[in-house]
Order: sequence, then C-alpha cells, then structure tokens
Amino acid sequence: MRRRLFIFVLAAAGIAAPASAQTTPNDIISFLVTNQAVSTGDFQKDQAAAAATRDTIARALLINLTSAPIGTSSSGFVYRLDPELGTMTRVSQSFGTFFVERAATGGRGHLSLGASATHASYDQLDGLHLDDGTLVTTANQFTDEAAPFDVESLTLRIRTNTLTVFGSYGITDRLELGAALPLVQLHIEGSRTNVYRGQTFVQASGSADASGIADVAIRAKYAIVNTRQGAFGVATEVRLPTGNEDDLLGAGRSAVRVLALGSAEGPRLSVHGNAGFVRGGASDEITAGGAVTVALSPRVTASGETLVRRLSDLHGIVPVSQPHPTIVGVETLRLLPGDNASMLSSLVTGVKWNVAGTLVVSGQVQWRLGHDGLTAPWAPSLSFDYLF
Repeated sequence: MRRRLFIFVLAAAGIAAPASAQTTPNDIISFLVTNQAVSTGDFQKDQAAAAATRDTIARALLINLTSAPIGTSSSGFVYRLDPELGTMTRVSQSFGTFFVERAATGGRGHLSLGASATHASYDQLDGLHLDDGTLVTTANQFTDEAAPFDVESLTLRIRTNTLTVFGSYGITDRLELGAALPLVQLHIEGSRTNVYRGQTFVQASGSADASGIADVAIRAKYAIVNTRQGAFGVATEVRLPTGNEDDLLGAGRSAVRVLALGSAEGPRLSVHGNAGFVRGGASDEITAGGAVTVALSPRVTASGETLVRRLSDLHGIVPVSQPHPTIVGVETLRLLPGDNASMLSSLVTGVKWNVAGTLVVSGQVQWRLGHDGLTAPWAPSLSFDYLF
C-alpha cells in the first residue's frame, strides 16, 4: 500500500507549477481536458479517456452553437390580397412568433428586414455544473476507502453574444424567401485542478476568444393552404458552412432542415405548430415546436413557445469506474461519451411591440428545460424588424 501511495505522491508533486495557454476555443478545450499532469500509471488509457471527454465537450459546444435554432425571419405583419376589395389587408392582429414559423407568408412584394441580439452564459453540461469545480473528469479511489484520494476537476466559463441580421421577401402571396446572417462572439476560459489527499494543485488554465460569421441560413416558405382563419405550408432552411469550425463558430458542413407548418389565426389568439427534421451540419435531428400568440392590444403581442429537438449525434457524458490495470485495489473514474441521443428542449416567452408604422420591437427570453447538452439557464434577446 505504501508503495502505491508513493507512486501517486510523485505524480502529484509534478503539478506544483501550473501550465497556462491562450489560443483558439477548440485548442483551449483540448488543452484543459487532455493536460495530464497527474499520471495514474496507465498513461495511454488515461489519455484515451481524456481525449474522449475532450471530444464530447467540444462536440456539445459545437452543436449548441452551430445548430441552435435561429429566430424566424418572417415579418410580424402578414398581408393578403382581398379579392372583393382589391386591396392588401392584414390577416391577424398578432405580430407573430419568435422561433416557431407561422404558416402564413408576408405577402407579395413585401420586404422585411431586422436584427436581433442574444446573450447566453452556459453553466451546465449534461447536468454537471461548469463553474464550481464539481465537474470531475478523473478520479482514483482505493476499493477499501470511502472517497477518492486523487481527483481532477474542470471549471469552464462559456459566454456567447450573437447578432443576427435577417430578412424576408414575398415572391408571391404563397411563396416567401428569407435569410439570416448570425455574427457570434465567443469567450471561453477555464482551469483544471487536481486534489490529492486534500492538497489542491492547479494543473492548467487558459482562455480564448473568437468572433465572426457563423453558419448562414437561407430559407424558403410556401403556403399550400392560405386563408384568413389559418394556413398550412412547408418550409426549408439550408445552413451554409460559412463559420470557422476551429473557432467553434461553424459546423464544417451544410445542413438542410425541412418543416411542415400549421397555423390557426384568430382576431386575437393564434396557434402555430412545426414538425420536421435536419440532415447534415453538426448533427442530424428531429425537431418540433408549438406557439401561442395573444394580441394584448392592436400594438402589443405576447408569445409563448416550446421547442424540442432530438439530436442523434449529441451524446451526454457519463462517469465510468473501471479497475486500474496496473495497481490492484484501485478504481479509476473517467468521463466517457454515453450511448443515448440527447433531447434538447426550451421555453420561449416574450412580447412584440409595434412602436410606430411597420416597426416592431421584440424582447424575449429563452429558458432551457431539462439538462441534456450544454445549457444556459436563460438567454435574453432584443430584436426589431421593419416591413417595407
């Protein structure tokens, strides 16, 4: 037993001087997770486990940043030609939704332009807290002891600011084309800490910033059925690989989203639903969403939305304890990718205000439901759109 303890004492002594770095976000994740200042006597397998954890964390961050839904680019005003009067009339008093697409289009010849700003600060990964040092990546424990004697943990602080410029144009009363250009500012900082028999050593620390264009979205929406009481249609979105994958701003390949849209429009109350799938990008997924909008007054609309996404290529991280291959009586805990696909869900609440003319200003908050993936407890947004 003394010999075994001596091995780990020597390993812990080697981390008294912490390493530091400042480079790209992808490099920072790799550096913090794979920096093995404490040897467990099983270097190759520890490296493999650390690499798997690194890939899982980087993958979760990449998917959350590059495949997250972009707000609708459709105008808050929906017009349709009244054949009896020969004039364009508004379909609903509601100013529309935030993320869930309404089936009705803006109307022939109507151009809408706008921009939105969103801030998100992530605090959990698959339910594990990122900011308090409780994200244990590796631990060693003697089977005859109640607690690990050697624990490595990771602390991460991840923030994003996103400015999205969007627009749409009515080709016909049924066909609408749109686009969205997201500009992302990403900040990552973190540290890796080892606690050996009550003594704490900082192994590594680093930070990185990245900013630029993320993956651009090109959209099309067609209303198959289009009446004053409601509409049914289809929509497609192509995400172009314009973002830098090394900076975690882009997925590295194109993605196509196809949606079925349904809306029931009333004078004050409207209900909208979407269902579809995504192929390509950072992950294939199945997506669905629903929204209820209420015209509180002729100039104010309140909206509540629910978004659900099942991502086949996003897997959670799970702690796995295995016998140490060279030291009898020691169990080694590592973080490894799980087998099940992640289900991401969120609630969106907000208000749209018709300030003047055809200018609509919106404020919303996206609340994460559940603990799968990289989560921000809430993400506020402020946007505006103007109909020409």
